[in-house]
Amino acid sequence: MPYESNEELPEGVKKHLPKHAQDIYREAFNHAVEEYKNPDKKRDPNDSSEKISHQVAWNAVKKKYVKKSDGNLVAKD
Repeated sequence: MPYESNEELPEGVKKHLPKHAQDIYREAFNHAVEEYKNPDKKRDPNDSSEKISHQVAWNAVKKKYVKKSDGNLVAKD
């Protein structure tokens, strides 16, 4: 279930991520959904491809953004 647009992202993602980070999240999620629908690609075959894809997407965002003490995400320097 890839996301066609940022408006389709989960509320928690839309609420906490700036637009550019949402773009990163969506693209990483969509790529991971395609990658991990093959069970042989999963480390744990019991994990759903959706769960793995959300983890991949958050990790992609964390490469470019950092959470400040106030909870907001800002681009890394």
